[in-house]
Amino acid sequence: MPMYQVKPIVDAHIEIDLPTCMYRYQIQHGNSCTAEHALQNGEVDPAVKTLEARQDEIMRKLYELKATVDGLAKIVTTPDADLDASVTSSLSSQSCSSAVLKSSTDLDAVLGKNLGALRDIVVNANPAHPPLSLLVLHGLLCKRYRVLSTVHVHSSVPSVPPQLVSCLGPRHPDSYARHMFQLGFTLIWKDVPKVQMKFNIQNMCPIEGEASVARFLYKLLAPYPSDPAAATQVDSWVDTAFFQLAGGSTKEQSAVLRALNSALGRSPWVVGSEFSLADVACFCCMLRNGPASAAPANVQRWVKSCENLGHFKPAELLQV
Repeated sequence: MPMYQVKPIVDAHIEIDLPTCMYRYQIQHGNSCTAEHALQNGEVDPAVKTLEARQDEIMRKLYELKATVDGLAKIVTTPDADLDASVTSSLSSQSCSSAVLKSSTDLDAVLGKNLGALRDIVVNANPAHPPLSLLVLHGLLCKRYRVLSTVHVHSSVPSVPPQLVSCLGPRHPDSYARHMFQLGFTLIWKDVPKVQMKFNIQNMCPIEGEASVARFLYKLLAPYPSDPAAATQVDSWVDTAFFQLAGGSTKEQSAVLRALNSALGRSPWVVGSEFSLADVACFCCMLRNGPASAAPANVQRWVKSCENLGHFKPAELLQV
């Protein structure tokens, strides 16, 4: 019985990457008429489509397996990435100002022991309402930890301004070596009603709302005040900032500014003598409302103090 040649398939300019013996097998076992008819009409043989789909599925499973193996390799090669002082990163070469964040946070205490594997934080945000506070906290995280930062654009968003695509800074040159980092921070611009964050992608329900996500991220930088009254004040100011200063009416915003001016008349920062999440929230929410030139005197002084820290530059760049 004569063997069919593969040459007609090549002449038909069908771009395939499966072994030719698979196609020869299909032709030898009763599909020759169908294949020849498909080739004559410029169509792709259904059997070819099936094989290509199977190949894609196999490749997907191989990539998943590779990711699993990479995770196991990190456990073996870096038993405790949090204490690995031999690895340096340009995104974390600067140290946090001791005058701003005086206490540190143990990642394991907040996120759980992970044997050196990279802990990924994934945030979904709407580009129509950029979460300015999260950009500020991301910058502070980069000064405290080795952070692998990436930005993606979801298909639900038609277009995103260039400054949003690059809002987390340039791609790190060592991004291929995930074991060199302590945290992964992935920002996805997506058509969502409110900010969503997941830390454990498989087992965790999303944390929703910029205020809630900001609280989570700040706990990676410094614990809340040990004084229950001060901690309650921080939470109260965070809620006031996001729900009234940023999203309230003009009357509500004016009332918040008066209260803020009164608080800043008693202390250099919103809650006491130490910089806290309340300062991040209030500054970013004021930034959304435009220049603070019409704000009361104490608020204007506080705004200049925040600007002098340099931590708010990522948020200020998006408002230019």
